[in-house]
Amino acid sequence: MGASTTGAGVTPLPWRVARLVDRRVETPTAHTLLLDVPGWPGHLAGQHLDVRLTAEDGYQATRSYSLAAPACGNQIELTVQRVPDGEVSPYLVDTYAPGDPVEVRGPVGGWFVWRPEQTPPVLLVGGGSGLVPLMAMLRARRAADSRAPFRLLYSVRTPTDVLFAAELRRRARDDRGLDVAYAYTRQAPEGWQGEPHRISRTDVNAHGWPPDLEPLCYVCGPTGFVETVADLLVGQGHEGHRVRTERFGPTG
Repeated sequence: MGASTTGAGVTPLPWRVARLVDRRVETPTAHTLLLDVPGWPGHLAGQHLDVRLTAEDGYQATRSYSLAAPACGNQIELTVQRVPDGEVSPYLVDTYAPGDPVEVRGPVGGWFVWRPEQTPPVLLVGGGSGLVPLMAMLRARRAADSRAPFRLLYSVRTPTDVLFAAELRRRARDDRGLDVAYAYTRQAPEGWQGEPHRISRTDVNAHGWPPDLEPLCYVCGPTGFVETVADLLVGQGHEGHRVRTERFGPTG
């Protein structure tokens, strides 16, 4: 996600030492990390944080990751997708062990957030690991017992790439007012109707909300995906200020 910035006269966010408590395997290349962060100030669904690693020679690498769940005291969850040749994600997914420290700074972001007191319908559109902050919103909705109707449209390459697969199935069954739909881009599951494809106007029309209901739309994923979906939503008649986007891509 986007790097954090600090404006003039604003106190910089402090770096805090976080330690790994536990991990869950989501897919062959993505793990959810449960971290303990003493002094964590809390966060809103949709926010992210910066993670900094420091090598023995003093070299530092910093990356931003979305928070995957609502705040719970000093514990936070990150879901990290391993990036080939990455400097940070391979360590977090493959090497980072319980009790090991990393530095974190956050929370960051105030626009791409959902608050439990919000009542308009919500459309979540995620591409790949762009589901992570949207999952935080689904979890926050359930935790707050919100009645705001939610629809999730999730674009993913193959069934084995689906993050939080079992939880999404359970929430689609048990969370009242939540609908979940998928668009597979490379390989669809057996028995799936239709061919693999990228999200299209047809998908947005079928699984989104009519503009006259004035829904809040959250779109997260790679830059090209986000721009395409945002254009589809605006073209459908959604007002631009109701289409909130978060994008990610390779670092320089």
